[in-house]
Amino acid sequence: MVTDIHGRIRSRDRPSRNAAACTDLNTGCNAIISYFNSAAFQSLAAETQRSRRGILERFRVEHGDKRLALLQRAHIDRMVAAKAATPSAARNFLKALKALMAHCLENHIRDDDPTHGVKSARIKTDAYATWTEEHIATFEARHPIGSRARLAMSLLLYTGQRRSDVIRLGRQHLRHGVLHVQQQKTGTKLAIPVHYELQAILDATPGEHLTFLTTRDGSPFSPAGFGNLFRKWCDEAGLPRGLSAHGLRKACCTRLADAGCSEKQIAAISGHLSMSEVGRYTKAADQARLARDAIAMFSSTRTSERQTSAQSVKPASNALKGQGEN
Repeated sequence: MVTDIHGRIRSRDRPSRNAAACTDLNTGCNAIISYFNSAAFQSLAAETQRSRRGILERFRVEHGDKRLALLQRAHIDRMVAAKAATPSAARNFLKALKALMAHCLENHIRDDDPTHGVKSARIKTDAYATWTEEHIATFEARHPIGSRARLAMSLLLYTGQRRSDVIRLGRQHLRHGVLHVQQQKTGTKLAIPVHYELQAILDATPGEHLTFLTTRDGSPFSPAGFGNLFRKWCDEAGLPRGLSAHGLRKACCTRLADAGCSEKQIAAISGHLSMSEVGRYTKAADQARLARDAIAMFSSTRTSERQTSAQSVKPASNALKGQGEN
């Protein structure tokens, strides 16, 4: 889609349904185009831009010819409620609309925010399942060292990065045993020491391209393309459908927490900006550790009680035996 300097779609690029609407500054169509051309939108990560653009383009097709001033909270409530069967989609739709309304407020397209106070359905389950040690072992058994699949899994597991960052990693990011990463989503810069198992896999995997992971023709992956191929590799290993590349990021954080790492130490690897997110891993690890300690203490106490009881009974038995001899 091509726009002019004012953020309006060129006439030959306008969809027929909203052609007239995009020439009216007060319609949803023109507000969306203006947002796409804003610094706020352009500063988003490429994957976030792609997702948000798709959501707002669909909104524009359905409502772009309407005057934006007529959009009320009740309308948004109904739109969000209509997506209740897919909570993640409802949440992403609302986030995109909130960003659009923030742009409209900043640019005096609207004087209020109709998304204020609107809440999407709470997601009760994790969006991405965490890989267990059994899942990891199954994948490794199917995909040997030297394969693209094993390299991909190892990069995800031993760096704790998102797929959008892992597919951009290459030998130019590796200096003196440390991977230097700038996360695409947040811009966070990380220096991650290479785990010895990952180093062994890198050494065993031939590569002459700028990125560790490439398509068959040597091109870098797109996030979606990599996700699809990784799902295929999981299918080949016989893993459940719920597992994905992102679940290995969670597995990395789980391993770090189980090893006793603090929240700040885990975030230094994963790049999480929210300590509450990291706290989920340390809380689970602490619970498991405390439960093991509690059962060990309980078992030890019961063993001591049985030993004490046995010792107190033994002299009495000897006394009875002596009486019988008399």
